[in-house]
Amino acid sequence: MSEPRTIKKYPNRRLYDTVESRYITLADIRRLVLERIDFIVIDKKSQGDITRSILLQVIAEQEHVGEPLMSRDFLSQVIRSYGAGVRGAMGSYLEQSLKLFAAGRGPQG
Repeated sequence: MSEPRTIKKYPNRRLYDTVESRYITLADIRRLVLERIDFIVIDKKSQGDITRSILLQVIAEQEHVGEPLMSRDFLSQVIRSYGAGVRGAMGSYLEQSLKLFAAGRGPQG
């Protein structure tokens, strides 16, 4: 498997795709996800991996436009899970549920 594509985030909040040698937007990040292109986002200043943070921004943008996927109640429950000592179990459950859903099996089987 090849190395993931590196996206650099500069202090001016711009994202730079090192493969395409151009600045990109969150819409471009969404396109990479939809095309299943493996990537990592590195903060240029700290050199830290901020991929999760950028993916959360993509989700927030998607929730803001069009019809939201997640209800207020669902989002509140997720927030409550962070302090409930079930974070690991909740994350695993949500991840497995989405994998089953994507595979077309859904919760009923």
